Amino acid sequence: MRRKSALHNGTAGVSEVTPDGEPPTSTAEGVARRSAIAEEQAFLDLATARRDRLADHLQVELSSEVLDALERARQRLLRQQYEELRRAQEGLVFGRLDGLDGTVRHVGRVGLRNDGEDSEPLLVDWRAPAARPFYTATAVDPQGQARRRHIRTRGSAVVGVDDEPLDGTITTELVGEGALLAALDQRRTGRMSTAISTLQREQDDIIRAEATGPLIVQGGPGTGKTVVALHRVAYLLFAHRKMADQAVLVLGPSPRFLQYIAQVLPALGETAVVSATCDTLLTDIRVGRNESRLLAEIKGRALWQPALESYVASLLPRPRELKLRWEGEFYVITAATVAQALASAVQGRPYHRARAAFAEQLHHLLAEAVAEQREALMDEMEEGFEDILARVDKGMRHDHHSGRTSTGSDIDGLLSEEEIESLRYRIAENATIARFIEAWWPTLDAETLLGDLLTDRTLLARFAPQLSTEEITAVSAEPAPWASSDIPLLDALADLLGEVEAPQPQGEFVADRARRQRGWVYGHVVIDEAQELSEMQWQMVLRRCPSRSITAVGDIDQAEAAHQHTNWAQAVQAAFGDRWTAAELTICYRTPREVMDLTEPVLKKAGSHNAPPRAVRSSGIAPWVLTITSAELAGAAAQAVRELQQRWHGGTVGVIAPAERIAELLAVLNDVPVLTATQSKGLEWDATLLIDPQGIAAEPRGWNGLYVALTRCTQELGQLILTQQSPHP
Repeated sequence: MRRKSALHNGTAGVSEVTPDGEPPTSTAEGVARRSAIAEEQAFLDLATARRDRLADHLQVELSSEVLDALERARQRLLRQQYEELRRAQEGLVFGRLDGLDGTVRHVGRVGLRNDGEDSEPLLVDWRAPAARPFYTATAVDPQGQARRRHIRTRGSAVVGVDDEPLDGTITTELVGEGALLAALDQRRTGRMSTAISTLQREQDDIIRAEATGPLIVQGGPGTGKTVVALHRVAYLLFAHRKMADQAVLVLGPSPRFLQYIAQVLPALGETAVVSATCDTLLTDIRVGRNESRLLAEIKGRALWQPALESYVASLLPRPRELKLRWEGEFYVITAATVAQALASAVQGRPYHRARAAFAEQLHHLLAEAVAEQREALMDEMEEGFEDILARVDKGMRHDHHSGRTSTGSDIDGLLSEEEIESLRYRIAENATIARFIEAWWPTLDAETLLGDLLTDRTLLARFAPQLSTEEITAVSAEPAPWASSDIPLLDALADLLGEVEAPQPQGEFVADRARRQRGWVYGHVVIDEAQELSEMQWQMVLRRCPSRSITAVGDIDQAEAAHQHTNWAQAVQAAFGDRWTAAELTICYRTPREVMDLTEPVLKKAGSHNAPPRAVRSSGIAPWVLTITSAELAGAAAQAVRELQQRWHGGTVGVIAPAERIAELLAVLNDVPVLTATQSKGLEWDATLLIDPQGIAAEPRGWNGLYVALTRCTQELGQLILTQQSPHP
């Protein structure tokens, strides 16, 4: 809403509230704060009432009967608007901008219009351009603003305000420092929540960046990479409405991670989103086997894309003379004609689409051959060949018995254009002709083909000559079922083969249709933990977004995958070459300074040349270490978890350990997540218990894994160090 303001409540700083949510009642500052809260409560009540009226109006419209396709499209749009309003209950209003010109705009989760069509919005959507100064204005660059106010709510009540003057007095580098730190100090629930009220400038710059090509965002632990990625999805779908017609794909590192972020995009009002991992992109394929890092690294290399292309190309039929039987007569299609038809049919098409194109041409060629032979017979008949005339009569009698109406051929023996087209249709529907084409150009299956290739050393040597003899032996020795590194190979083969028949997408929402179709082309792809993708997994992404409208966030220093990439240029070279844009998040909001101080030597041992992100908050709790023996592990871990749960009641505790210790710990810790460093990637807890850090460091890419494990907590870190001898006297 845009209105005049006297800035009479311009006190900077956080408005503290009492435990029951009431503001202080004593002192002039307390009176001013109470007045500010009352003012914002009145606006929240007004916005809530307006939202309810709009939602009720939409619900009435949605209850009307749908009559045609146009109405159904409108119905889907209305339902999306209704769901957006319905979800916008918690945090409906969270910000306010007071302009230097005296105007006021409130910022919230959704936009709300006033009753008058030409009036200013009552509430500005956080994604709208008018809301951007809320995230980017500073005392140095106020962007026409005199003050920014963060409004904290609990349910339908305003419980606090945080005012920042933007008059040139630099008080902090953070936007809404009080509100941000208050949010960071809240207990973790095991699910990610939205952060639209506390986004920082460097985050907002990335969220609103142009979506014209690959954007690779480097960010260390706690810098808000996932927050940025998900809010960028919401922003793009708001700013580019046509993108919703194609949907957005969000790729995460694990099902646990997708469950963690599951509520964020629906809470932001977005439904045109498909969430998946690289392993689940092929909905009919299941990963059923773990494999060595060596094999995962080999199968992840970019060399497989041209290898599979050559493999499928070798399965195309070779030009030769074709002899086809039609109604008792044989017709010959010359090798030269077949070669020409093959070249025309292939032309970059997938295997099965090329076959369909060739079959259509073959039907035409056969129909023309039949017509030409009849014409030749008629020419011979005119020269007095009575035996030929008898054969023509026999053909005419066949047509008569089939019920055909007399046309041109019944008069002069020659087929008209309509008759040739009818003949072509009958040839296309003929089962014998279809069986002939299937035998000469068979239907292929991606799983069967990949199994044949990976178990045949001769084929591997032929189509992947870059592999050494030892690597070929390692690949060919692996049994079924499929491993994670096989999924990109299967996807590549499925793409090269194409669908036998184009599927008919069903489903009311675009995300439902996109999820069902392997070949769906998305409007945008967002990748979290992108440093883990192999070169072949990047190819999976490109197939689903050939426009390269891609946002990838990650930390190259947290990479644990089998590939050997140590910088982003190496990681994306095979997919993008040099045509990508880099961005960086430099501030750690999640992990306290006391913990981040431990990470620099670990990062150096991981081989990184990057500095860890700068922590902006302190928890006041020093990391602690307890030295135990392996025999004491189960009891010590259980006791430490109990103590952490008591200290962080209402929050979350997580346990990270080497892979070889997980089973032992799960036997005694059944009420907390017990994960490897890899599995913990992207997650956060109030407190982390890190078990046997030396064991984690000894794992493949272990120092990278230890860097991940150290940085999962928002408040407290405890470590259990294992020794061979008892530390007790």
